[in-house]
Amino acid sequence: MRKPGVFHVDTEILVPFFDVDSMHIVWHGHYVKYLEVARCALLERLGHDYPNMQASGYMWPVIDLQLRYIRGATFGQRLKVRASLVEWEHRLKINYLISDALTGERMTRASTVQVAVHIASGEMQLASPQAMLDAVGKVLA
Repeated sequence: MRKPGVFHVDTEILVPFFDVDSMHIVWHGHYVKYLEVARCALLERLGHDYPNMQASGYMWPVIDLQLRYIRGATFGQRLKVRASLVEWEHRLKINYLISDALTGERMTRASTVQVAVHIASGEMQLASPQAMLDAVGKVLA
């Protein structure tokens, strides 16, 4: 069972022609791009997007990515990508659900894990920086 998120954002994506193969099915690697679009929307809603992360002195590289394909998306299909914040105190874990925007049919499940790295020293942090904790705290209050 997947751990439920404490906060989520839904993003809609219309599958463009350049993301599909000759059978009009989305190439598997493009799903990572859809996750990034949803993750950016979630971080923006938190008030701690990538520019704010960098300004606070930290970068947040993805260190783990998991995808489970259930059904292939097709050219012109409207997708709903839900990004749900699951963990934030020591690392940033986000679960994703990609579904058909019209029918709600589940298409893909995924998760990413990011860690804070101090920009000046290059050292990975064992706890999330205070700026991230404050941003999440504001949204959950």
